[in-house]
Amino acid sequence: MSGGIDDALRRAMEISLELVAIAEGGDVRATARLDVERRRLLDSLRSRPTAIDTDERLLLQKIAQLNDQAIGLLVHRRRRTEREIDMVGVGRRAVAAYSSTR
Repeated sequence: MSGGIDDALRRAMEISLELVAIAEGGDVRATARLDVERRRLLDSLRSRPTAIDTDERLLLQKIAQLNDQAIGLLVHRRRRTEREIDMVGVGRRAVAAYSSTR
């Protein structure tokens, strides 16, 4: 360990920050790829022989908060896209209804 915080945990935190930035842009595939890497790092913490200390626990909590933030951003983007698709459908139905009255 370096400075009380495991290197894998430190990298998982960096990835979490990247995930939020990518989620803001809406790149679901890049988000999923990074999430796989982060998950691998976090899973590696389970196999280590020492217990998680206070600093690491705080970092894990921050990672969880960033994860929630990234998920929220992606859900918001998905809902916005769904609304846009619904509006396109409404527009098409309106055009079809108007064109049939002429």
